[in-house]
Amino acid sequence: MGFDIAPWHLRRAVDALQRGGVIACPTEAVWGLSCDPLHRAACLRLLELKRRDWRKGLILVAARFEDLPSFVELPSNNAMKRATATWPGPATWVFPAAPDAPAWLTGDHDSIAVRVTAHPVLRALCRAFGPLVSTSANRSGREPARGISEVRLQFGDTLDAIVPGALGGLAKPTTIRDVQTGHILRR
Repeated sequence: MGFDIAPWHLRRAVDALQRGGVIACPTEAVWGLSCDPLHRAACLRLLELKRRDWRKGLILVAARFEDLPSFVELPSNNAMKRATATWPGPATWVFPAAPDAPAWLTGDHDSIAVRVTAHPVLRALCRAFGPLVSTSANRSGREPARGISEVRLQFGDTLDAIVPGALGGLAKPTTIRDVQTGHILRR
């Protein structure tokens, strides 16, 4: 299967997300785990599956930036231009978090990482559902899954849906930058 998402895979994934489920799907570089960012129990379950400390925070992805303002505070025009020049695409930017952004998303930070994805499968999921949590599909300390079989090996039947598709071709996860300064936080 390539970059297209079959309508029934899309419906199954959106149904799982609407029920507070955790799904796996391909992203730009690795397989990812996703859930509804406003569903606290789903986010905590995702963190538990990964064995990831909630204090680290989570990344959000969307099909368009206009879906994210409830999670972030808008920076200066220059900073905003810096981010939007890379979107949609494989660039993640850390924005100041909106005052009411959930702590399970921001962790111990007053910021939140966001990306407007160009990956066709992930973008289709975001168009159908809205913004999603997106974090690498791996248990903490292990390499991120690069294939559907690795996702199944690490998570077995604990996921509510696995959306087939191809990775986006990046060799490593997206670079993360601070939107205010442009400084690279993760290469």
